[in-house]
Amino acid sequence: MTGPLVDAFGREHTYLRVSVTDRCNYRCVYCLPAEGMSWKPREELLSFEEIGTLVQVFASMGIERVRLTGGEPTIRSDIASLVRVIAATPGIRDVAMTTNAHTLQRLAGPLAEAGLSRVNISLDSLRADRFRKLTRGGDLARVLTGIEAAREAGLTPIKINAVLLTGQNEDELFDLVDFFGRWPESTALRFIEYMPFQARWHKSVSSAELRRRLATRVGLVAQRAEEKTGAGPSRTWTVAETGLTVGFISPLSEHFCATCNRLRLGADGHLRTCLAHEDTPSLRDLLREGASEARLARAIRAMVLGKPEGHDCQVDGGVPFEGVMTRIGG
Repeated sequence: MTGPLVDAFGREHTYLRVSVTDRCNYRCVYCLPAEGMSWKPREELLSFEEIGTLVQVFASMGIERVRLTGGEPTIRSDIASLVRVIAATPGIRDVAMTTNAHTLQRLAGPLAEAGLSRVNISLDSLRADRFRKLTRGGDLARVLTGIEAAREAGLTPIKINAVLLTGQNEDELFDLVDFFGRWPESTALRFIEYMPFQARWHKSVSSAELRRRLATRVGLVAQRAEEKTGAGPSRTWTVAETGLTVGFISPLSEHFCATCNRLRLGADGHLRTCLAHEDTPSLRDLLREGASEARLARAIRAMVLGKPEGHDCQVDGGVPFEGVMTRIGG
């Protein structure tokens, strides 16, 4: 069977997220449990060669965009070499990365030279003490320096991902919009609803509520499709006063399952066709058994065909997502 990767509901998949490690140098409160985690042994993770092989197979079936995630992808040794391999893969036209920016001051230039197109950076507070608390030890000054290094290296548009939690950092809504409004040409700010995995430890602020609050002080103009900063689930507006693009990703309050075009390759080789469900076989095991690219393609196509229609997690209630965020890659 040839042709694009289409599931049983007619959704064509062109976007692959690849988690390169489940480890992270931060311990964000909504991502990792306070008691910590038991990391997967290195031998259970996909090697760069294995990732390169799988990306080649995915590209042969219509995957055009790859995003490297984690954990924190930049703590994987020599990550630029993997970027170089993926960027050189026929059919791949865009390679991006989601990072906490802790090491970008050093790595932004080499990553750009290797073929990385742009970065998404997680940043939930502009207050050093609060940032340290939310990340359990993160360094805000270092992250801001990393953001500037990414801008200088041309890894733009830089998308700043902020998760606002009720009673914890929701009061920084306007601070974030004002701060990043200084770089509207190279930056987009996106507010992402908190996604509960296994248990609901925090309370999310809905996208609709954030838009309502913003509209009390700034002018928001809905963007047309051709103005958006990239394909994806973000619903985007422009702040009239500064020109900053502000997006809202609403996996709980405004499900976008019907238009989902993404797949997630876990650090251990499990292909997660839906963020909410983890019951997928391991492509790593097939690779290590010596499977041909044709056999890998058949296995991938079968997994995509079995992709569920959507998830049932809501802002309040519903079924939490399965698994652990750092092993999925978001």
